[in-house]
Parts: sequence; C-alpha cells; structure tokens
Amino acid sequence: MIKRALKSGKLKPGGPIVEMTSGNQGCGLAVVSAVLGHPLTLTMSAGNSPQRASMMRALGANVVLAPQVEGKPGNVTLADALEAESLALKLVEDTGAYYVNQFNNDDNSKAHEETTGPEIWRQTGGRIDAFLATVGTAGTFAGVSRYLKKQNKDIVCVVVEPAGAEAIKGEPVTKPLHILQGSGYGMVPQLFKFDTMDSTIGVSDEEAVHYKELLGSKEGLYLGYTSGANVAAATKLLQSGKLPNDAWVVTVLVDTVK
Repeated sequence: MIKRALKSGKLKPGGPIVEMTSGNQGCGLAVVSAVLGHPLTLTMSAGNSPQRASMMRALGANVVLAPQVEGKPGNVTLADALEAESLALKLVEDTGAYYVNQFNNDDNSKAHEETTGPEIWRQTGGRIDAFLATVGTAGTFAGVSRYLKKQNKDIVCVVVEPAGAEAIKGEPVTKPLHILQGSGYGMVPQLFKFDTMDSTIGVSDEEAVHYKELLGSKEGLYLGYTSGANVAAATKLLQSGKLPNDAWVVTVLVDTVK
C-alpha cells in the first residue's frame, strides 16, 4: 500500500503517514515507515491491549489512543473502531498527512492477491483443498481467495467469524464483545466480496483460547486469539467430513500474544 501510494504521488518521499489500527496493520506500517523514513502516527482504541501500543511505539510510531465508547478493555466494538478512525481523520485534516485507509484501500487486498496467495500456492506445490481466515479489513481473505480460485475454482474458501458476530454469514449480531480484536466488527467490510467465499465457520471465545494455548504448548508458537480461532476453524472443517480424508487446509497465523 505504501509503495503504491509513493508511486502514485499520493505520498511524498519522507512524508507523514496516519492510520487507524487495532494493532496488526499498525505494526506492519511501523516497520515499513521506519525502513522508508516516514514519520507515522497511529490511532487505536484504548480498549485494545496496551502491549500493541508498546510494540508500535518500539517500532518508532507515534500512537494516539482514542477513548473507548462502547466496549471494555480487551473487547473492542465497531463503535470503538469508528472512534479511532474519527481521530485519525482529524489528524489528517490538521496535518495533511497521507491516510492509508486500510478498510477501503484496494491495494490492501491486491497485495495479498499478488504476494500471500502466490506464496501459499508455491509452498503447497499447488496442493490445497481449503483456505480459511478471519476477516478484519477483509484484505487477506479477499486477496488470497481471489488468487486461489483463479488457480483452482474447487478450492474451498471459508470465512472465520466470532460466534455471535457473524455478519458475513448474514446472522444478527448477538455478541459484539468478543476476544478477536481487529476482526468480527459485526459488519461486512468494503473490501469483502462474496463471490470467492464458499461458507463461514463460527468460533467461540473458548475455542479460540483453547487452540491458542495448544499452539503454544504443542507447537511452540507464541500466538494470539485470532490465530487460535483460525486453527480452531480449520480443525472444525477437517472434522466436518466435507473434505477428503487427506485434505490440505491452509490458514494464517496472524498475530503474536499482545
């Protein structure tokens, strides 16, 4: 996203960048901004875990916390995310900084179509029966599923949603407060396209915690709840009988414990 903003002239070399984040995108932007020499300001809900802000600051970003308006610490709702977005837009207005706008930036999903999808295809040798991912901006799912479907239309692409916040499935939101920070906001993101989705799987907080802990104790992987949810959903799909017994299922481990 940053390279294309520079190429288009929307972002000048060394120019300031602003973005709202729940943590993951912010960390990625902090790394890129540090390497390319851009001052970066990130806004985030005060309800997101403080470790996220610490990590982004350690990578050189200026982090401004928006007050939480609806959720509670560790449980961030759409209203909380919109408050952080409002703060980011005010900073853009005041400073003239480039706004990444990850939720509406087509280069978000294009990056995954051009890099993540081909990486998965290459590393599996083209042997993949299903792909699953939680949806925040929808960049990862939209881009990867688009690429994979072009390679083999029979690859099953599944959206993972927090149980009780399954808007993409079309169900009413009954549990907006869940532990999958940065995903499951109870709405269908702008970048999401239904034409590459085959189905959805709901994952409870308890299942996400269980698989997060298993990934640590059995695999030595220091990950967060969203990674746990992705693996829980992959396990559910494998156990459903909807795929061959020797099926290869791919998901993404998207976070560290923060």
